[in-house]
Amino acid sequence: MTRLAWRGVLIGAVTVLAASGCGGSGPTSAEAGEILKTHITKLMEGRHALDVRITDSGGRDIPCGEGKAKRTFAATGKDGDETRRADSLNTLLVGSLSGVADYRIVEDRGDAPLKLVNDKYKTKMTLESPGNGQYAVSGETECLPIS
Repeated sequence: MTRLAWRGVLIGAVTVLAASGCGGSGPTSAEAGEILKTHITKLMEGRHALDVRITDSGGRDIPCGEGKAKRTFAATGKDGDETRRADSLNTLLVGSLSGVADYRIVEDRGDAPLKLVNDKYKTKMTLESPGNGQYAVSGETECLPIS
């Protein structure tokens, strides 16, 4: 490739990284909050959850000190099979989540809620389905700069 072509590729890559918020400083609390909202919404869509209800619409900064804040979001929905137990529902959610974003499990104590994190987007999720075909997902961002 010519030097001019490489320069164009480099400028394009820098522009994409800067626009995506991956230029080193990471997302703001508002940006991560929107990403979290998208992840949870797409997770419910991926499970074809019925009667989805937003139980925490987020959208506001929760101060953490030092000019930082976190955001939250949560939703519930119904599975087509009302006899599914909590652990089965959470396992189904984990499977669907792999098609949404890369989250890793950081806590799994059997029937207790599953806790997952996404390091890239600075988001955390808790899969806490109570059973009887009821999905429940809540999430929060890390404490991040407000602007």
